[in-house]
Amino acid sequence: MLTITTLKQILAEPKKIVVTTHYKPDGDALGSSLAMFMWLKSKGHQVHLIVPSDYPAFLHWMPQQEQAIIYTENKVISDEIIAQADLLFCLDFNGLARTHDMQEALRKATALKLMIDHHLDPEGFDDFRHWTPTAAATAFLAYDFIVNQLDDRASITPEIASCLYTGIMTDTGSFRFRSTTAEVHLVIADLISLGAENAQIHEFVFNSSSENRLKFLGFCLLNRLVVLPEFNTAYFSITKDDLTRFNIVTGDTEGLVNYALSISGIKLAALIIDRTNQIKLSLRSIGDFPANEICAKYFNGGGHKNAAGGHDNLPLEEVVQKFKAILPLYTEQLTS
Repeated sequence: MLTITTLKQILAEPKKIVVTTHYKPDGDALGSSLAMFMWLKSKGHQVHLIVPSDYPAFLHWMPQQEQAIIYTENKVISDEIIAQADLLFCLDFNGLARTHDMQEALRKATALKLMIDHHLDPEGFDDFRHWTPTAAATAFLAYDFIVNQLDDRASITPEIASCLYTGIMTDTGSFRFRSTTAEVHLVIADLISLGAENAQIHEFVFNSSSENRLKFLGFCLLNRLVVLPEFNTAYFSITKDDLTRFNIVTGDTEGLVNYALSISGIKLAALIIDRTNQIKLSLRSIGDFPANEICAKYFNGGGHKNAAGGHDNLPLEEVVQKFKAILPLYTEQLTS
């Protein structure tokens, strides 16, 4: 494993660098990646940002996001860029499978791989690791990497600050999750002092819904929300037809699971969606209930204790029944 001293020496000379993140990037994934992309470019490196897929429209305002190469739309050129890279910066994922179709190209790459991430149980593909599983967001670690590890706070522009702010804000639920420590607030204050316009960022992210998305939200709350009071659990089950009916696009289901978790007394919430090729699950919990354990044991996934995800190849209704059948195993934790 590379040391930070060795990495500083490597970065002292211009390099060909690829920055990438996980499939269907969220605010933390794209925010941390864009920040690292801009910072590396400012140091004189030849940098490409390649994302495995498209990302939500509410992130299209972010500085230099138009520079991102979407792998699913540009596979050939992306594979060439990855093959020629000296360094790969891998942000907000700890296993190459999370890049979906990109993982083969990344595994074959001869470049040194640097992981900046906060998810549990890293796969071990990396040559350098800036990893803290208790960190509030990967963007928080990206800030720490630039400011504290490399002692380069002076290079954080307002654009970089805005991207880092967005990543931390979105992954902490607007600073309400318990991962929001005093240190997080100090970093946020510093990012604002460096030019992040917090009010404007909140406006861009949270007040940019389409009419279809709002109607979809109302439909789901009325027709797809199921509450299981005996297990202090609530879930949404979304069909392919639901997605088609409201012309749902990437990002439109973001945050839906939190409405189930917001019900008084609910300890576990799930969003179960038929994505045609797979059934996707997003779990959220409060307190010490291990949402990540359920995803890891039963749904080929994982994540954080209070925010996790997984998938299944069974039909939607069978996945719903499987999820419900698991709950009695956790009765004591859910009802105590």
